[in-house]
Order: sequence, then C-alpha cells, then structure tokens
Amino acid sequence: MKNSDKLAIRTQNLQKKYRDFWGRDKVQALQNLSIEVRSGEIFGLLGPNGSGKTTTIKILLGLVFPTSGQVHVLGQSPRSVQAKARIGYLPEESYLYRFLNAEETLDFYGRLFRIPRRERRRRAAELIDMVGLAHARKQPLREFSKGMSRRIGLAQALINDPELILLDEPTSGMDPVGTREVKDLILRLRDQNKTVLLCSHLLADVEEVCNEIAILKTGILEVSGPVDELLAVRDEIEIRLRRTENQTNESVRQAIESTGHEVLEIKHPRVSLEELFVSIVEKNTSEKSEPISSENPESKS
Repeated sequence: MKNSDKLAIRTQNLQKKYRDFWGRDKVQALQNLSIEVRSGEIFGLLGPNGSGKTTTIKILLGLVFPTSGQVHVLGQSPRSVQAKARIGYLPEESYLYRFLNAEETLDFYGRLFRIPRRERRRRAAELIDMVGLAHARKQPLREFSKGMSRRIGLAQALINDPELILLDEPTSGMDPVGTREVKDLILRLRDQNKTVLLCSHLLADVEEVCNEIAILKTGILEVSGPVDELLAVRDEIEIRLRRTENQTNESVRQAIESTGHEVLEIKHPRVSLEELFVSIVEKNTSEKSEPISSENPESKS
C-alpha cells in the first residue's frame, strides 16, 4: 500500500449503480474500483465509451454519490468545500458564457473562488499567455474555434491555482501544435508538484505524459500500473547503436546470433508523426529551402 499521506486520490471498492424511476438497478457503472493516485504525478484514466470514466470523475468532484465504497480526494471527502476549492476541472465539453471575452471569463470564475481583484487580474493575464490566447484576450468566446475554447477552458480550470486538476479530453479539437503545447503545459504542472488526472481517447498523448494509467471496461478495473512497466515487451530486448555501416550491422547481428539469440530486426529508430509535423510547422520561416526538381539539369539544351 502506498503512503496515504502522499495520495491525492484514493478509492476503495467503489461501486455505482444507476437506478430507474422505480428504484430498480438499471446500470452498474462501477464495480469495486480501487485506485490510488500519488500527489505530483500524471495519472491516465482510460477506457472505451461507457467504461465508467465520467462516473468516476463525477464522484471525485462530489457531483455524484457512490452506491458503496470509499473515496478520498486530497485527504478529504469529495463533498468537502475545502477539497473542492483545491481542485481544477476541465470537462469534455466546456460550458462557458459566450458573450464574455477571455479576460472577463477568467475574472468571473476567479470571483467565484473569492480571489482578490488584483490577484485575479494577475492570474488571468498569466494564464491567458500560458495557454496561447494573448492575441484573443479581448475577443468574445462566441468567436472562438473549438481549439481556442479548449484553451480558455484549461485556463479556467487553473484560475484557483489547484493542487489537483481533472482533465477530460483536454486536446479535443486542437491541431498538432496546440496538442503539443497542452502536453507541455501538463508536464509543467507536474513539475510544479500538481497532480493531474487525465482522461483521453488519444492514447499516444497519454503514453507520452502519464506516469501511471488505469484501464476500465464496463465499470471494472482491468489493469493499472506504471506506463513503462505495462508497455514493456518482456520477451524481447532492444539494442540501440549510433549510425553504422551495413557491414557493421551485419557484424553485430552475427555476434548476437552466436550467443544463441535470434535477431528479429535491425533498423533506424523513428520519430513520431507528431514530432515530425511540429518540427516542420515550427521551423524558422526565414530559412528558405530551394524546391526540389525531378528534372535532370544536364538534359536541358
């Protein structure tokens, strides 16, 4: 068992049954869910639609009561006002006042937390810059794109400087550059010793930023643990070398096979498609490259 003093979230045998009008069991949303999320880590809560992720988040926020089991958030009950004041939440769909601009939106939510006026303005300006909306700080939200709406929603979730941040599909509607920026922001939050619970269907994003994950299916915890351990292929070993000539590659193959081990593949490692896309988009536009022509210049008369 992990040290409970360092746990941001702890659930034990959590169950949730939704009932119909007559009080009869209709849906078993969660079955004996037990998870532990350490303070200062990024935890991925995964699963297909209907697996119980949204129900879990609503229970952690105190919006839904469990049928049975125990749940502690930041060492307190989710119903605690003190606990709620230390939580930031970005829902899958951001419900914001479309007639307000970015600054007014953050000021409004800061007032709900009773943050002093001067501090609200400082945090709003800082967060707007942090999420990349400095150019649209005075623009009404009704004119925002889906990606811009997610950015201001993320800023709203951070206005109270929370210790625990629940993010439901934070990169939905964003282009690859925006996605990269949000992931970098999540990593910075972890470096600030904040705890992040992340729900996303973009598994590559989860793999890149999360320390641990839990996978649910029909309300049941199928697997949980550190990402590196869960993804490791135990019956294979990967060896990486600096660039070598083909002859050297063959020598390496022969040396390994001489020990009785089979070499499955020798190839160059790959970057992800996201890394390639971002590097191209963010490349200094002042560097002009000459167009490549397939025509042989010697063939010209």
